[in-house]
Amino acid sequence: MADYTKLAEDVIANVGGTSNVTNVTHCMTRLRFNVKDSSLVDGEKIKGLKGVLGYVFNGGQHQIIIGQTVPEVYKAVCEKGGFAVKAMVEDKADETVKEKLTFKSAFNNVLNYAAGSLTPLIPVIIAAAMFRTVQTILGPGMLNVIGAESNLYKILGMAYNAGFYFMPMYLGYTAAKKLNANPALGMFMGGILIAPELVGWAAEGITSTTVYGIPAPVANYSQTILPILLSVWVLSYVEKFFNKVVPTTIRTIFAPFLTMAVMMPVSLCLLAPLGNWLGIGVGTVLVKFGGVGGFIAVAVIAALWEFLVMSGMHLVLAVTMMTVLMTQGYESIVSPAACCATFAAMGMALGAALRIKDKEEKSLNFGYFISGLLGGVTEPALYGCGLKYKKTLIGLVIGAAAGGLYAGITGVDVYMLSATNVLMVLGYIGGSTANLINGVISCVITLVISAAATYFFGFDKNDPMVREQA
Repeated sequence: MADYTKLAEDVIANVGGTSNVTNVTHCMTRLRFNVKDSSLVDGEKIKGLKGVLGYVFNGGQHQIIIGQTVPEVYKAVCEKGGFAVKAMVEDKADETVKEKLTFKSAFNNVLNYAAGSLTPLIPVIIAAAMFRTVQTILGPGMLNVIGAESNLYKILGMAYNAGFYFMPMYLGYTAAKKLNANPALGMFMGGILIAPELVGWAAEGITSTTVYGIPAPVANYSQTILPILLSVWVLSYVEKFFNKVVPTTIRTIFAPFLTMAVMMPVSLCLLAPLGNWLGIGVGTVLVKFGGVGGFIAVAVIAALWEFLVMSGMHLVLAVTMMTVLMTQGYESIVSPAACCATFAAMGMALGAALRIKDKEEKSLNFGYFISGLLGGVTEPALYGCGLKYKKTLIGLVIGAAAGGLYAGITGVDVYMLSATNVLMVLGYIGGSTANLINGVISCVITLVISAAATYFFGFDKNDPMVREQA
């Protein structure tokens, strides 16, 4: 087992020492430091440390990119610095520097709220999607091992529906946690949006009802995202108000009741219909964008996707993609592009590993390739290969664009979010067999071309780190 003590010592020294650290946590690939004095942090030296893939300062945090060994490094840092060991965080650590409210910061806050609410649900989404995948593969549409009337087929469908039908309740919980509101009330809000009566009215064709005499449109909000996100956002302020004004002796009973009593008309009459309308509008705009841009749109997004990931701007398209997927059941622009971009990052690492002659660097890049292929984590490849060698990014862009172009030309659709590793190709299951085949081909094209382009064009031929081309 590798010893990360030296790396831990160097990291602590370059963030200003233990006395300068107020909080340290880690996510899937990064150490995240909050410090008293940022001027004591030497980002350039941190970037040069062996075992560090990169360094960024974001949202008041000093983030050191480690890769898949971050849990071990984090443990060593905590032991060396005497810091309390905390659980892995999904997004930004709680202790961040408050930024001045500007259009940019407000926009980022909206994206962070949406992404922070959706990210914890990825295991649910993937697990539910896998049940549908198994159902589709074994069912009449493909292998025909089980019939549509069989108990197993129905149970698999039930598991899928349990994951997606109740999405407003799951999101109500995670969104409330993100905003420091009561998660139980967030779930209650989600439950109201998918109450049997409301869903039943929508199924019967009833278009409107009233809440306290206020007109309210009737809709089926199951499998929706924006209605509950908008509702919980307002709920967080309403709950805070009643917790402040209701006397302590009766707060436990009346603050939750009054919060939900106010939120029912606010949500059902205004916020939920608005969120539903925005979701449909986003889907329409994206479809029209695909119609105007055609296959070029998929290729361009694929080529730029990993750069958007590094800047954080991919959240705009990611939230849009999930909204469209939940609304219409498939998505044909962002999802195929993101899939190709992921395989392009793997291909870049593979091409670099094949070209580099230095044994340690070769091993690292093979590790980045395996990390993406099996673990679904591309940050090590992006920072450890792409940003380190720069020209290797040419291979990533060429491969992603080529795969995206093929996916766009053949009109590939993604029907569900699946794993972020090689199993993401299962997301193409749900339509025709040709759709699945073309989706897989687009990924193979991406991987092969990205690896080849990186091998031939990703390095200076005089670089002593690489061997001559075969």
